[in-house]
Amino acid sequence: MPESLAHAILRHRKAVVAVFLALTVLGAVLATGVRVNPSMIDYLPPQASSTVSIERLAEEFAEPVPNLSVMINDVSLMEALEYKKRIAAVKGASDVTWLDDVVDLKVPLEMADQDAVRQYYRDGSALFSLTVPNGSSATIDALYEVIGDDAALTGDALVSYAAKKLTSNESTVALLISIPLILIVLLLTTTSWLEPLLFLSAIGVAVLVNMGSNIFFGEISFITNAVSPILQLAVSLDYAIFLLHAYSDFRSTTGPDGAPLSAADAMVKAMQRAFPAVIASALTTLFGFLALCFMRFGIGPNLGISLARGVALSFLSVMVFLPALALLCHKLIDRTRHRPLIPSFRSAGKHILKARIPIFAVVLVLIVPSFLAQSSSGFIFGLGSYQPGSRANADEQAIKDRFGVSTPMVVGVPRGDVVREKQLSDDLAALPHVTSLISYAYTVGETIPPEMLDDASRARLYSDDLARIILYTDVADEGGFSFDLVQDVRDIAASYYPESYVASQNTSVYDLKLTITADNALISWLAIVAICLVILFVFRSLSLPIILVLTIEAAIWINLSIPYFAGEQLQYIGYLVVSTVQLGATVDYAILYTERYLPQRRKHPPLVAARKAHAATFQSIVVSGSILSLAGCALWVVSSSPIVSTLGLLLLRGTLLSMTLVCCFLPCALLLLDRIIGISTLRSNFLRLQGASGAHLRHAMRRTGPSPHNDGEEASEKDAT
Repeated sequence: MPESLAHAILRHRKAVVAVFLALTVLGAVLATGVRVNPSMIDYLPPQASSTVSIERLAEEFAEPVPNLSVMINDVSLMEALEYKKRIAAVKGASDVTWLDDVVDLKVPLEMADQDAVRQYYRDGSALFSLTVPNGSSATIDALYEVIGDDAALTGDALVSYAAKKLTSNESTVALLISIPLILIVLLLTTTSWLEPLLFLSAIGVAVLVNMGSNIFFGEISFITNAVSPILQLAVSLDYAIFLLHAYSDFRSTTGPDGAPLSAADAMVKAMQRAFPAVIASALTTLFGFLALCFMRFGIGPNLGISLARGVALSFLSVMVFLPALALLCHKLIDRTRHRPLIPSFRSAGKHILKARIPIFAVVLVLIVPSFLAQSSSGFIFGLGSYQPGSRANADEQAIKDRFGVSTPMVVGVPRGDVVREKQLSDDLAALPHVTSLISYAYTVGETIPPEMLDDASRARLYSDDLARIILYTDVADEGGFSFDLVQDVRDIAASYYPESYVASQNTSVYDLKLTITADNALISWLAIVAICLVILFVFRSLSLPIILVLTIEAAIWINLSIPYFAGEQLQYIGYLVVSTVQLGATVDYAILYTERYLPQRRKHPPLVAARKAHAATFQSIVVSGSILSLAGCALWVVSSSPIVSTLGLLLLRGTLLSMTLVCCFLPCALLLLDRIIGISTLRSNFLRLQGASGAHLRHAMRRTGPSPHNDGEEASEKDAT
């Protein structure tokens, strides 16, 4: 940062603080008006087959796809028909379907198709299907009043309803839980009672401004709403720590005249020293987040842009707002100084580096099976199940226990050829897992003119251009059988008509699977290449980008392989996002260690340099990793969304693994690959000992003997050898 710019910021520090505080208030106000979309299907690419089908059917029919099931217990046929009328009368509920739509109730049930009967009426319980647009909260609340506590609701509309109800305040709750924990970590590892509050203030300003700025970018996904604020806080706190630690160092130094530096001069020098480290850290994180923007699945760009914007705002807040605020409070900072509350663990590297060969070997052995296992887990591509213990979860299980699993599907084909429509309906009805089917040609008959039906019944099955076929199936929203059925229905419809439309929850999830699995390799490689280029630019080395990125990728692979070895299913969205976020957010640890190692390596033998770098960075890495892992833990514990909860767990575990590998594996890798690093790094200027004789080693040790600047961490002659 130019010295003149730093002086200008500090000279107008009161105005700077006032502007940022005003922006914070504005951001907090605007954040309350940001729309949150609880659906994942809305973020499918516009050209996805299910997206095209839903839009086309919506143009032709009032409600294209049934998305809710209602079970009423202990009712007769007449009582069930009365409930059907009451459900249909609820504002926002439409296309209510029951047994009377597929069989003639004037005929004794014993003479009707028993498969169709069991689909809608079993053991005194009636199961209705209907459509509620976008999971309207008002409509579902009204339905709950109509059906009472003994009945049950389930379906895609209820998933959206539950997401709106349960995730609306979860981001705030996660922040409220994590902030005190982060504050404790900072209080234990800083030397001023006031500094942690300044850290949180600087990043909190950026978080609120970012949350408010979402209003100018349209709606945000529920994943972005839950993850972005807490993740921005966790990954950006390092920037503030870098700056105020540099400021503390300069406050204890003297100027050319021998007098202690003034607070303003110390802050200017701190801004200049911290700027390269902060911008390098911000860039690696920024590029990791921006890689998400290349996903075709819209939640990726939605989350990536929000996080990238948050990093940029945090950088701006730390380099402009925090220096001005800290200078206004410098007397309080000085008065609240205290001794460190926990040991620095400066000798931890000594014990780790003694085991460098076993550690290096163990990680190399783990890399291959972890890499193979991490993409072989059983994956969940949709929203997953309801929150355990909730009424929605209990209702879903009650309906499954009584009627089994049911997923409706809708097929739209060109209207006009009733014979072909009948043939298609027959073939679809004959498919395994199709339990019942409603179409004009199949249910009403080929010989009965549509004009014989009332307007409502006719509009349900025919539009001006399309005929609608409704299938009821016994498959879940996703899974092998479900996806196979989707493909079979599409293939059969395509064999009869050159243009057909298939829409359902499992159809959308199937397209979601195809889309996000194709995105995985692209965004992972984009993040890796972008971060490697940043490291290449920072260190001017061909080998260090590979070593540093491999260290974090190894942690990612181990993290994502654990569900495979545990036999657990993994939310694919969480898997996809964390593989990029963990790389962008934790590669800074590896960069920080390497930044300290290289200058030491120019003055000392490899082992001494590694110990010095470890002593200088161990606490910083542990603090930063603890903060990010606490953020992941808060998301895991608080969130009712399986996707957000999974993302939090993966972030918690992944951060701890990255922190461990940077502190244990990376120093060993740098030691064992020292010669390759020296050759492949531009102007490395590594200290070279002429041979390995004891005389030369003793000479090196005398040059680097204990002094006020070597932190008491010099290796013995035996260790250096």
